[in-house]
Amino acid sequence: MTILAQSSPLDKVRKKYLGELANHTGRNVISYYSGFLQKNGQEVTNLVSMTDDDKNGLMSAIHGLDTSKGLDLILHTPGGDIAALESIGKYLRSKFGTDIRAIVPMISMSCGTMLACCAKEIVMGKQSNIGPFDPQMGGMPVHGILEEYERAKREITSNPAALAWWQFSLQKLHPTLIGECEKAIRWASEIVHEWLITGMFAGEHDAADKAKNICDQLNNHATTYTHARHLHAEKAKSIGLKVIDLEDDQSFQDLVLTIHHSYMHTFGSSAACKIIENHNGSTMMWNVPNQN
Repeated sequence: MTILAQSSPLDKVRKKYLGELANHTGRNVISYYSGFLQKNGQEVTNLVSMTDDDKNGLMSAIHGLDTSKGLDLILHTPGGDIAALESIGKYLRSKFGTDIRAIVPMISMSCGTMLACCAKEIVMGKQSNIGPFDPQMGGMPVHGILEEYERAKREITSNPAALAWWQFSLQKLHPTLIGECEKAIRWASEIVHEWLITGMFAGEHDAADKAKNICDQLNNHATTYTHARHLHAEKAKSIGLKVIDLEDDQSFQDLVLTIHHSYMHTFGSSAACKIIENHNGSTMMWNVPNQN
């Protein structure tokens, strides 16, 4: 991880347009960008994912800002650790209250979707995606583990001879796994439910019902089918999220997409694999190991 002291041409372009976006909106701007589309492999998985270390970048980006101006948080992430996500969201709320707007130029998945739900509204374009936030364990969806467990119980109950087939799968399960899966599902929904009723739907009489419906939709492997499901703006609206169309303001759209493409160019042309920076030029960058 490095804190930039000297700027390359790539850095100068990003910083220029982050500053122009802040001037356009009159709000603080922080970009939270992962290079997961350009950088892959086991050695960078933790670097491109959301982790506790990201809070260091956000602390640096927030230092010196006038928090009364609110925050526009530009998100591009595959998600990551739910404990880190919860802590990051609470930290942002402690600094900006609920005056946070999430901007998703392209992809904010899993914990990235959960972080977007911390905001009062989500800005999405026609190309933008959020995704389900059903928890994963060891790369496996916990909903899927529970579904298989329940299926095994049904088949063995109706046909005891099925135990001979199922025992090979069941004996691989850790004794506490089912309970841990159930807790992970509740934890994810509790985080998002609280943020929605205190932020996006604050003061609305049916806030709890709206929040529950959204959590039921996004934390449900049976309806989303896969953790990688890409949900576009219209789907996000249909489940009740407050989504603002990026295309409503042409100047705003041009700035956001220029910023997005500048990050894509940076990740494609450098060792950078994650960048957190603000409109004043404060930058924290994580680089792929052993690259210049």
